[in-house]
This record gives sequence, C-alpha cells and structure tokens, in this order.
Amino acid sequence: MAMVTGEISAAGMTAVLGALDSGASAEEVSRVVAEIDRDGDGFVDLQEFADFHRKALECDEGSANKELRDAFDVYDRDGSGFISAMELHTVLKSLGEKCSLKDCSQMIGSVDMDGDGCVNFEEFQKMLKP
Repeated sequence: MAMVTGEISAAGMTAVLGALDSGASAEEVSRVVAEIDRDGDGFVDLQEFADFHRKALECDEGSANKELRDAFDVYDRDGSGFISAMELHTVLKSLGEKCSLKDCSQMIGSVDMDGDGCVNFEEFQKMLKP
C-alpha cells in the first residue's frame, strides 16, 4: 500500500483546479507549481503550500481568504463546515492518492484543535497562518 507523501505534483494540482472549474491550463499550473516549489523537487509540500498562502494572506487578506475558503470547500464535500476523515479520503482518492481512511484520520487529528474529529475552517486557517 502506498503512503500519502504530503506533496502534490503539477498533475495533481491540475486535477484540483479542474475540480474547481478554474480553467487553468496545464502550462499555467506548472508555472504556479514551479513558483511555489521552493526546493525544486517538482512537488508542492505542505510547508511550501502554507508559506505560499501565508504570503498571499499578508498581501491581500480578502482575496486570500476567499481562495482559502474555496480550498476548504473542495474538501468539505457535504457543505457542513467541517472536513471529516471520510471527506478527505474521498477527495484524495479522486486525485489518485493511495491512502487509507486511517491515514486520513491521522491527518485530520494533526490539525483538529478542538478534538471533534473534524477540521473546521478556523482550524484550516490556523494551519496555514503563521
């Protein structure tokens, strides 16, 4: 069984943006991934993703919050305001990631500050803010 790497490739990013109907071309996505990818390994890891969003929040709080909300909504499939392990698992599987529900529960647990077993928008924001 493959483990979740915690990184996303340009192809994975293209799939996510396609799910959001962004209209971004593969070439545009590759340019963005190259900009975010500080270590040049061809992938965006969680730290690079968080750093990118922190800078965006500093530059334009309103626009960045909308982008952050849009990102959150991709995972909050039922619109409940919470990301469950099952929702995370469903999204990651749709992106071709091979991870178990247990893996997703562990990822949720690492961000879940109030211990309810889900990630709310505030927890999602705190994860990405300094």
